[in-house]
Amino acid sequence: MTDERRTTVPVWTLATADVRVPGLATGESMTAERLAELRGALAAMADQPIATLEVHPLPDAVDRRRGIALDAASPLAQHLSQFITQSTRTSLTAARATASGEHLYRMVVPAKYAAQLGQGVLRPMAVKGAAGRFYSALVGPSGKIVGHVSYVPVGGAAAAGGAGATAGVVAAGGTALAVAAPLVLMAVAVGVSAHADQKRQQAIEHITELLEQMQQDKLEDELSALDACRSAIDKATAVLLDQGRLGVSLGLDSAVHAIDTALSKAERHLARWQAALDAMPDGEAVELSTLTKAFPGVDEQGGIFRTHLELATLAIALKRRVVVLQAVEPAQREPGNPFENFTRALKADQQRLDEMESGIAGVLVRLSSLELARPSGLRAPVFTMGEVDRLMSAVYRLHRLGDGVTADGRPRDVAIEIAREEDGSVIVFPALAA
Repeated sequence: MTDERRTTVPVWTLATADVRVPGLATGESMTAERLAELRGALAAMADQPIATLEVHPLPDAVDRRRGIALDAASPLAQHLSQFITQSTRTSLTAARATASGEHLYRMVVPAKYAAQLGQGVLRPMAVKGAAGRFYSALVGPSGKIVGHVSYVPVGGAAAAGGAGATAGVVAAGGTALAVAAPLVLMAVAVGVSAHADQKRQQAIEHITELLEQMQQDKLEDELSALDACRSAIDKATAVLLDQGRLGVSLGLDSAVHAIDTALSKAERHLARWQAALDAMPDGEAVELSTLTKAFPGVDEQGGIFRTHLELATLAIALKRRVVVLQAVEPAQREPGNPFENFTRALKADQQRLDEMESGIAGVLVRLSSLELARPSGLRAPVFTMGEVDRLMSAVYRLHRLGDGVTADGRPRDVAIEIAREEDGSVIVFPALAA
């Protein structure tokens, strides 16, 4: 079902440095498909990262608990407010669209540049309990689309203050896009952090469910050590997003140590899993006893193997939040070109995390494709009903391991949605694959 109301949505093209591209037609409406084509074309022509910014009416039912809340005095909220103020001075369309004060701003970073942020933010976040659906703040909890939208490119001067901020002007031979590097940087940083925290919450829920079925004090201790890192990360995020400096008193150093320790354990587990799969004969069925020896509990609802998987997911999610903090800090210290510094700082650690996630995905896919053999031995090939049930259940659970594994690793556009309240405060939702 869709809401038949039609909405005109202004859209700006933002640059993170002074760039010129062929002139854009303003005032002419376009479809979402046409906007995506335009964004791709601009990314191909521009030699600096660009993004588009749309402003939508704020849906009535938006789960604000999913996002990171920032007050009106925060740098992101101030950059957005300044951008809105300057835009409304030069565009009647923008002035009308932002008049009420409460809106949903949607920033989309083209795939060409989104790939620099790491594969961890390029995958859509599935709706809990709704297979095949992906959440967007533009879609209400009932699944209804907000409305039919036509996009209107907004030209003229618009800049978000900070490093390199200048007013866009129409020049001979092309258009100088609005330079809004701080706005893009802060939106991406908070969106990535919110996405990583949502993955952390999901991992915590899964691990808690698994541990309730087991008596594993050691695994419980690992979970507690990782979950205890959240407080330090949340404080550091708040300080950094207010343009403060990180200090030892925040406890981030000890949190990073705990996370790195968990990542090292996860890497060792991953290496053992890969070696165990490599040792299995290609194309031949594997006995369940052989499989469970290498992957304890893989045939059960809980089990040590699945818990180790979720602990690895949790450690990766926490590390992604820390990596964003470590990238934003030097970018703010050297504001000359924050987006470039930001992506450079992200690259090395993100690559390690991407490789870990890719390795885990590979293990799950290989396990899901295994064929189970009936037990061998001298006993007559007659099975009890319980043995048959266990074997059938194990086959089902193995095949389900491949569900949800992202096989398509191609770069995709990344969208960051920001709800702006009347008082100027903002809530940034998890970054999504657009």
